[in-house]
Amino acid sequence: MATTYGVYIHIPFCKSKCDYCDFYSLAGREEEMDHYQKALIAQLRSFAPRLKGRVADTIYFGGGTPSYYGEKRLRELLVLIQRVFTVSRQAEITVECNPDSVDWRSIARLRRAGVNRISFGVQSARDTQLRTLGRPHSAKQARAAFAAARHAGFENISGDIMLALPHYTQAEFDETLELIEKGGATHISAYLLKIEPDSAFGKHPPEGLPTSDEAADFYLYAVEQLEHHGYRQYEISNFAKPGYEGRHNLIYWDCGDYLGLGPAAHSCMGGKRFCYAPDTAAFLQDAAAPIMDGNCGAEDYLILQLRLRKGLDLEAYKALYGKQFSTAQLAFVQNCVRAGYATFDGRILALTPAGLIVQNSILAQLL
Repeated sequence: MATTYGVYIHIPFCKSKCDYCDFYSLAGREEEMDHYQKALIAQLRSFAPRLKGRVADTIYFGGGTPSYYGEKRLRELLVLIQRVFTVSRQAEITVECNPDSVDWRSIARLRRAGVNRISFGVQSARDTQLRTLGRPHSAKQARAAFAAARHAGFENISGDIMLALPHYTQAEFDETLELIEKGGATHISAYLLKIEPDSAFGKHPPEGLPTSDEAADFYLYAVEQLEHHGYRQYEISNFAKPGYEGRHNLIYWDCGDYLGLGPAAHSCMGGKRFCYAPDTAAFLQDAAAPIMDGNCGAEDYLILQLRLRKGLDLEAYKALYGKQFSTAQLAFVQNCVRAGYATFDGRILALTPAGLIVQNSILAQLL
């Protein structure tokens, strides 16, 4: 078992539910926040004794909208984690924020409390598009949020861009990249809009959605432009200036250990996966028992490593899991190389941007 691990804290509260969102989140439930805080504190205290001798190397507050939960509650949780857990002095500590629910004072207080990475959900620089998505902020608020983060002393700043939106154009991407880059972002997450069945868009799809081929073109354009602006792609949807790759998410993709707390949070510790049901009522009543979810094995490792541009190291794959590619698998890999979907030097199999678009089909053949 690794000595280091990551901690994920799920904050399910949102000001409103975005029309594309399928994550477990709650809108209009502010009256439950204090009760939720007490439940989180109790859960953190219960896990602390089990993690003696181990070091938390990343802490990630996700959601939902952690910034809407309030910096005072987040600081209280962080102080508790730093007191009852052993936390690395170089730990990456991230808070997800919506631009409408932060100001300079709240961001500065988070920075003083030890938060050293902040992630803004921007999605688009066009207010008409933000309204279509049901986002609660404007482009002006996004610019102000980046300025506040820089003023508060943040150097590790991430911004989200959503691609292939209704009536999307390359010009809209360019405008959004300009907003985020000028905001001082060292990391960008750029991902395609996916219509989830249980979302508002799933029930009532918007007009003007790009075709799958058009969406693929937008993705490849984004990869090219981000690289041109100095944001190196290191995962399907993630790009960073050198040294600013998201350490917390890399734990997931490298099959490391992570502890997730709160409803709908997932964990993997010592190769054993478990999660909590997406049920805040049960969590508040202290009735949320962990659900065992199997082991993290060779298939998981292959799938997750091929999300990364560094690719799958076949020697590590064999050393860790005793697995090696068959003749048929190697022949398929060579076909992928010839088609421009992958690179392979006999040891490292890595998907190209074109290969990442069809990753699911490639994995289906390899598995």
